[in-house]
Amino acid sequence: MLFRQLFDPVSCTYTYLLADASTRRGLLIDTVFEQFDRDRALVHELGVTLTHTLETHVHADHVTAAWRFHRALGSKSVLSRRSGATGADVYVDDGDVIEAGTATLIVRSTPGHTDGCVTYVTRDLRMAFTGDALLIRSAGRTDFQQGSAHELYRSIKERIFTLPDECLLYPAHDYAGRTVTTVGEEKRWNPRIGGEASESDFTGYMDNLGLPHPKQIDVAVPANLVCGKRETTARADGPTWGPVVHTFSGVNEIDPVWVSEHRAAVTILDVREPVELGGDLGRVEGSIHIPLGELRARVAEVPRDKPIVCVCRSGRRSAQACAILEKAGVQDVANSAGGMLRWRALGL
Repeated sequence: MLFRQLFDPVSCTYTYLLADASTRRGLLIDTVFEQFDRDRALVHELGVTLTHTLETHVHADHVTAAWRFHRALGSKSVLSRRSGATGADVYVDDGDVIEAGTATLIVRSTPGHTDGCVTYVTRDLRMAFTGDALLIRSAGRTDFQQGSAHELYRSIKERIFTLPDECLLYPAHDYAGRTVTTVGEEKRWNPRIGGEASESDFTGYMDNLGLPHPKQIDVAVPANLVCGKRETTARADGPTWGPVVHTFSGVNEIDPVWVSEHRAAVTILDVREPVELGGDLGRVEGSIHIPLGELRARVAEVPRDKPIVCVCRSGRRSAQACAILEKAGVQDVANSAGGMLRWRALGL
């Protein structure tokens, strides 16, 4: 099985990508609205066909990207039937199965943090995604969204701690840089519910946390109750001036064939050294030339009346040129994928 753990530093949310290594059919768990471009790029680069986006619960600290993935890739959004949310493609109950080959997940209902919390468990019981029900050396707060410390205690004890001790547990959040734990570790070391903790020990602990409400709760909960469907600008879903692809490394790239066919609609910026312009790779007709090492000082010379396509020998230096231009406030800029090497190989 293909597996990736991704992180949003603002909300400290983990997003998980699972896919069958043979069929490349895959799932995303607990997506983040602002990380849509990053995660879509990873799905694309790994050749994954995204079939579902799954929520462990209705989040209060970030907005899901489920609707954006549904609109862009046709994936189905998945939520607990007890979540109270509308607009999901699939509602699940305890024991339901989301099929994706070796990435298939079985639903375990684990309410308590919220009424609609679920834990997704792989069929071989080797991995479980606990959302906010059980965190690493912690547990999800129970003081809002139909939370109940008593119910959470039973969920953890009866639905999570009954998994094999070696089962890897992946939470929706961690605020101390920890990435994974095991059932056995939490049963022994979790300070809220591990060891010999009774239900009254746990509820007494949880009822006296005194935590402030999440900063984004007034925005996140209403948005997540409709699966993240909200008004977005065209730019929020990517540039519209051309077939720009946002890579997992964070670079906007564009196909050189399209650039060749639309030369009049863009400004081509060549950032190679002067000695390279007369070499075997030649130079794109009509392009302007500013070496990469001079670009920061000469950025004002770059025309901004058209989108800018940066090019170099292989596409590496021009990717950095894009970053320099973006930092200078240029919005419509992309890297010519593969540079002049690919331009020549395509016979352009």
